[in-house]
Amino acid sequence: MSGFVEKPEPLQVPGLVHLHTGKVRELYRNSETGDLVMVASDRVSAYDWVLPTEIPDKGRVLTRLSLWWFDRLADLIPNHVVSTELPAGAPADWEGRTLVCRSLQMLPVECVARGYLTGSGLVEYDASRTVCGLALPEGLVDGSELPAPIFTPATKAAVGDHDENVSYEEVARQVGAETAAQLRQTTLAVYSRARDIARDRGIILADTKFEFGRDEDGGLVLADEVLTPDSSRFWPAAEWQPGRAQPSYDKQFVRDWLTSPASGWDRRSEQPPPPLPQEIVEATRAKYVEAYELLTGSTWQ
Repeated sequence: MSGFVEKPEPLQVPGLVHLHTGKVRELYRNSETGDLVMVASDRVSAYDWVLPTEIPDKGRVLTRLSLWWFDRLADLIPNHVVSTELPAGAPADWEGRTLVCRSLQMLPVECVARGYLTGSGLVEYDASRTVCGLALPEGLVDGSELPAPIFTPATKAAVGDHDENVSYEEVARQVGAETAAQLRQTTLAVYSRARDIARDRGIILADTKFEFGRDEDGGLVLADEVLTPDSSRFWPAAEWQPGRAQPSYDKQFVRDWLTSPASGWDRRSEQPPPPLPQEIVEATRAKYVEAYELLTGSTWQ
């Protein structure tokens, strides 16, 4: 059992039809234009639970960082953003956390690129020396750089469920061989561009995931968020040391506290996790802000 500890009641806004409550985002459709309105909340998830405590500014950091990356990827792949202007009648709190987007036919694949071995990839590698069916050399450890980046897709899961790693062949069966090849090529091209940009700023982009859709002309479009601490593993390059868990710019403070004796929570139980203490909230917010500032070179304000 998992999901939301306390599922929020979506805000009703005249002219907008609420479509979906995700782990972090609320999704609406503008009933007049048909555009989607995506609002990033300050919610945080861990171990398949959306926690009862929010991280201030998190939604704005994710939104602003995604926009920054979309600009730097525009020559490789178009994106779904139409505007950042608030729809009429939207609450002031939506400022800075709202994207008006084209409606796309979304492809049912989480397009994951890995340049380093960790997470679920490491678990599979330790068992079979493969990741998503791709054979890897012997001797790799947690944090090892791979010989070349790999495309390791997953199926999209409902809130509270795990995304499931699948083989490239399974993706080809689901979406067709031509689309599968296009997804793999685009995913690795975008990852390589972002990896190089991050590296210039002293950050290792260990892995990341993208979502793509088709526009009305059938063109491939980059959607959702992109290259944020929620969808990517960012590591400080100066502290990279294979053979151990790497320091990271993400919600690791949240995970570490939840699994510590201080939380009193057993993640193997069906009980929801407790609220986060203020010091964990502040430390997590600081990591998100630090990632934004290091990547963009801009001061958060």
